[in-house]
Amino acid sequence: MRHTLSQCALCTVLLIQVFLLTLHVQAGVVDDFNHIERCKDSLYMGTPPRGYLSNSLKKICQRYEDKPRFVTLYDPQKHIPVYSAYTFKKSDGEKRVDFPWMFEPQLASDKGSSNMEPFPQSSHMHKNFEDTQAVLEDYADVVQYERGQLNPDQHQADPLDKAATYTLTNVVPQIKEFGVGSWAVHEQLIRKRLNNYCRGTAYIITGVTTSGNMIRRDNLDRVAIPEYMWTAYCCTDYDHNAPYSERYKFPVFGAYGLNDRVSNNMVEVPVKNLEKFLRGRMDVDKNFQIFYNDCVSDF
Repeated sequence: MRHTLSQCALCTVLLIQVFLLTLHVQAGVVDDFNHIERCKDSLYMGTPPRGYLSNSLKKICQRYEDKPRFVTLYDPQKHIPVYSAYTFKKSDGEKRVDFPWMFEPQLASDKGSSNMEPFPQSSHMHKNFEDTQAVLEDYADVVQYERGQLNPDQHQADPLDKAATYTLTNVVPQIKEFGVGSWAVHEQLIRKRLNNYCRGTAYIITGVTTSGNMIRRDNLDRVAIPEYMWTAYCCTDYDHNAPYSERYKFPVFGAYGLNDRVSNNMVEVPVKNLEKFLRGRMDVDKNFQIFYNDCVSDF
């Protein structure tokens, strides 16, 4: 009898452990990136940018095929990501375009799947979650904009990591001339720089500022149009024998560009200069910081 009781007790403990583990690995919309297994792996020192003041922003641990791929801070009122943070994977820069566009079920309901899911075939179904996020119809009739990925397909290597970038919660309306022009050139520049000179893990955070302009649909403001797009990388383990023209841009550097048809040149700057530039254009406090300790290693 005693042996049976001890077995039952052991079973109960195991069940509790399995239950807690299940809770631990679930993701989707989360309260804290650090509390979810592997979501924080997308962030340098497991720490997201600090200083954002809005309480309405949602933290998304972007899961695809039951695995966290990257993280996004999302604005459910403006229907765009504020930033996406990811680890760069050395790649050939090829872009895949055969993946379906997806949405985040947990923005619409906390009972939704913790994995991103393809949009339903019926556009009528999109009304179930268009209050909290952009849907395909928002981008259907805006010929001057393309869906600009903050975590770009070209910065990933694994097919599933690439597929995960095709969620509209990772996308902003990007002026076509900017997206295929100076922004695309900069994405490739960073890809080659990190491919060649980053020896360890490279962390990238890419975000936007807004100024009130919106894509409208059915006479409603639907999706905020970025004024500026910015990006920064952090790689503390890099090639110290790299040419000086590249070496001084390690371990951390940033860039920004105006989301415009003409005046859209990318400006590369030290990360502290980028933070100063962004403080005047975003709802952040004076302690706004992109990377923990400005990507200065403690070791």
